[in-house]
Amino acid sequence: MDSVKSKKQLITDYFFIGLGALVMALGISIFLVDAKVVPGGVSGLSMALYYLTDGVIPIGIAIWVLNIPLYLWGLKELGKSFGIRTFFGFTLNSFFIDLLRGDFPGLPMIRLQDTQTVKDLLQNDFLFLILIGAVLLGVGLGLIFKFGGTTAGSDIVAAILKKKYGVKPGQAIIMIDIFVILLAGFIIDQKGLSVDKPALSLTLYAVFLLFVSSRLIDIIIDGFDYAKAAIIITDKHNEVGEAIMNELSRGATALKSRGLYRNVDREVIYTVVTNKELQILTEIVHRVDPTAFLIINNVHEILGDGFRRRI
Repeated sequence: MDSVKSKKQLITDYFFIGLGALVMALGISIFLVDAKVVPGGVSGLSMALYYLTDGVIPIGIAIWVLNIPLYLWGLKELGKSFGIRTFFGFTLNSFFIDLLRGDFPGLPMIRLQDTQTVKDLLQNDFLFLILIGAVLLGVGLGLIFKFGGTTAGSDIVAAILKKKYGVKPGQAIIMIDIFVILLAGFIIDQKGLSVDKPALSLTLYAVFLLFVSSRLIDIIIDGFDYAKAAIIITDKHNEVGEAIMNELSRGATALKSRGLYRNVDREVIYTVVTNKELQILTEIVHRVDPTAFLIINNVHEILGDGFRRRI
């Protein structure tokens, strides 16, 4: 039974890593490449090479080739933690990028970036175009990370820098991404590719892209706050607990505690409710004991009866 469950979980993980690779590829290939706004990391570096060679080197192939030595370096320095899921993630992402742009051998007709909608956004609503690209990039990366994969690249470099020099991964990734964005901006400026917008403007758009996509990655991994945990300090803990269970049909736990200010032993109530139930909980507590002390915390994940599990 456990082996069947683990096999199903493995299939689910690879499905969502593949889905994330596709969503990420949609953002890069359709909305960002022709806008000349780079996302940083190996993807951004590959886009810079694409601009530098006037499109001779396809972006997907460049991503895959650049990631191979980084992947092998990661295996050597960090062991097998990056494993097959990382290889699967960046390989599929590379494939989808070239496929969607019509750069995959034998399938030049796809070219989703040439659709009328994308062209209209590129000409008339540039910010919204970049915002769509940022959302797709962030959601795609978030799915890959959430289900145990990575896209190699700067993730591996950041992990190695942390291991060897104690550099925080977040700081390392930001430094790498900013360097790649500036490099791409320089190439775009030198090649004269920024016809409608100055290279500096495109660089600022890239920083905006980095911020939006990174926030979305956090949301996908941690989720929106969909529940609240409440700690209730009251002298009427029995009455408050019964009201919560009877009126909200929620469980509550009484934790033994001692108030240091009055040196009084009492029970503190701990309960978890949905966002919609929070106002009702507050009214119940204040009705039973107007002097009660109520502490509310956000909850990202709950595994248990009465709450849905996050994907």
